[in-house]
Amino acid sequence: MRNLTLRQLRTLQAIAEHGKIVNAAKALGLTAPAVTIQLRQLEEELGLELFDRTATGMRPTAAGLVATDAAQAIEERLRLMVDAIDAIKGVRAGSLRLGVVSTAKYFAPRMMAAFMREHPDIEMHLLVGNRAETIDNLKSHAVDVALMGRPPKGGVPVEAVPFGDHPLVIVAPPDHPLADVHDIPKKRIAGENFLIRERGSGTRISLEIFFSDIPGRVDNLGLEMDSNETIKQAVMAGLGIAFISAHTIEAEVEAGRLVILDVAGLPIRRQWFAVRRSDRSISPTMAAFHDFLTRKGAAQLPLVGKLYPADAVSPTV
Repeated sequence: MRNLTLRQLRTLQAIAEHGKIVNAAKALGLTAPAVTIQLRQLEEELGLELFDRTATGMRPTAAGLVATDAAQAIEERLRLMVDAIDAIKGVRAGSLRLGVVSTAKYFAPRMMAAFMREHPDIEMHLLVGNRAETIDNLKSHAVDVALMGRPPKGGVPVEAVPFGDHPLVIVAPPDHPLADVHDIPKKRIAGENFLIRERGSGTRISLEIFFSDIPGRVDNLGLEMDSNETIKQAVMAGLGIAFISAHTIEAEVEAGRLVILDVAGLPIRRQWFAVRRSDRSISPTMAAFHDFLTRKGAAQLPLVGKLYPADAVSPTV
């Protein structure tokens, strides 16, 4: 173990990420034989094969997964060391990898711009994905901080800090029969055709909770679509109604292309959370971003409160 090198560990990460020796070599700026030698030396040092050589590429073995996770952790610790040394030197530079669920992409650029105005020398990288992808990015150390509505429970140790309200509403096209109806009963709205996100998404989980007391409704929620944009377009086209984050529909409501239905018990108010791994040290850039969210995070969210009465907001679910 004493003879492991950073080059070997980075070679391991590249092969795991790209799946083939030739692709890993290209990413590292090396030749394929050089990458093969690095991998062979690493396997000899550990005494186990780290990849299964298959027709479709290199698949990590159990030992390979353990070694890759360790390599990622070492790389992360080195990056934290650089940030900490820069902080000691008084350097205000650094980098922050921000992961956001797809719903948060509507305000994340605004939030990044505001943060970077306060910290112009901090380089930021944005990675957008669905809930499952964002959690995977936390697990693999691909992001430093993730913005999401429901922090993960189990699988990865995290610390989650709320920074603003996240209201969820039901929207319909302006000519929908219920557009002008007040205090629509839950059972009445449950009879409508819903357009929904994929299984596991935070919005869908909240809708399942909302309809959980209506027998059989959760078993067949509606037509599944893969993005908020697709859902909004489908609602405007008259394909159904949608339970959606109010932070995604401000422009369409103001333009009169969508309306928020007045449903009893809605809006549901959740929270936006900044999530980080609790088993890793906080870098100076992460601390600066946390401080920014505490002070100004809520102010960067879309001003959706004007779209519905403030006293209509229901408890968090």
